[in-house]
Amino acid sequence: MEISGVKVRKAFEDGTMRAIVSVTFDNQIAVHDIKVIYAGERYFIVMPSRKVAENSFRDIVHPINSEFRAKLEKAVIDAYFEQKDALLDEARAAAEASQETTEE
Repeated sequence: MEISGVKVRKAFEDGTMRAIVSVTFDNQIAVHDIKVIYAGERYFIVMPSRKVAENSFRDIVHPINSEFRAKLEKAVIDAYFEQKDALLDEARAAAEASQETTEE
């Protein structure tokens, strides 16, 4: 299975969650809501999950082996660093425009 596309949907400057990403595989299936996390002085990904019990979550989709997980994590984090500055600039501009609108 090949990773045919990675799109950073949102990027954040603060907090441990740095981005929300969608990944396309073999140009045929997309997985949304993969999170880029920065904690413990390193970046890693968290797969989409759902709440199954109080304070407990279960992955909806996840890599089956560590080799593919490493490949997926590298592709997602590389895309995050390639796209984050442009996304953060867009978010700042939108926030400034929103602030100007509310001040009027």
